[in-house]
Amino acid sequence: MTTIVLKPAQEFVELFIDTVKKTFSPPFRIGDIFKQLNFVAVESAPVVLFSLTFAAVVTIIEASFHMKLVVQNDSLVPGFAALLIIRELGAVVTALLVTSRVGAGLAAEVGSMKVTEQIEALDMLGIDPIRFLVVPRFIACVLGGFLLTTVANVVCLYFAMVVSEIKLGYTPGAFLMAMRNFVEMKDFGFSIIKGMCFGAVIPLFSCYYGFRCQSGAEGVGIATTKSVVSSSVAIIVIDFILTFVFSRLY
Repeated sequence: MTTIVLKPAQEFVELFIDTVKKTFSPPFRIGDIFKQLNFVAVESAPVVLFSLTFAAVVTIIEASFHMKLVVQNDSLVPGFAALLIIRELGAVVTALLVTSRVGAGLAAEVGSMKVTEQIEALDMLGIDPIRFLVVPRFIACVLGGFLLTTVANVVCLYFAMVVSEIKLGYTPGAFLMAMRNFVEMKDFGFSIIKGMCFGAVIPLFSCYYGFRCQSGAEGVGIATTKSVVSSSVAIIVIDFILTFVFSRLY
């Protein structure tokens, strides 16, 4: 039983180490990286920004409702909401949305290549599958995590400010002043680090399960499901670890 658990974990760690090593060694597949970056960041942006807009609205409304219920005052809502958006909402929700879209797509793509023996063909041609398939997706997802988290935070804060003005009566200046009292510049930095770490997780799990995909359409479906579930769980766990670490730096 221990062997069954440890062997996949060992293989995943080996994949991670091998990917990181080859990320910093030539040749660099710039064309593939930009192609994957378009898939990860540009094509995911509408879904991420649309979803986070509503998340920001819900955060403001719910925070105001409960603050008035408990202390009969919602003056701290803009600051608390901005802090929640920067530290958690922007990075985590973005990563989970990207996982459901990009992670599933990558796992299905690599799994299909495994089923149709294209990966074995790469080996026969002397092409390293990790350098050819994993590294460009790994780099693109890390960069995509950085870009999407940054844009998501800005858009989320903007709509939170708009809702605060319309629903709560706070001017943009009052919202920004409250945010200034709660949010520090390092909060933005920590959020971006989270986004990049979350982005790194997605292609690793997708390619890991894609390389071990069983034959048939059912095998591809199982590999895709496992990759999305594993990536989502890993994102939550990494978020806890990073939040704990960052809390020590304040």
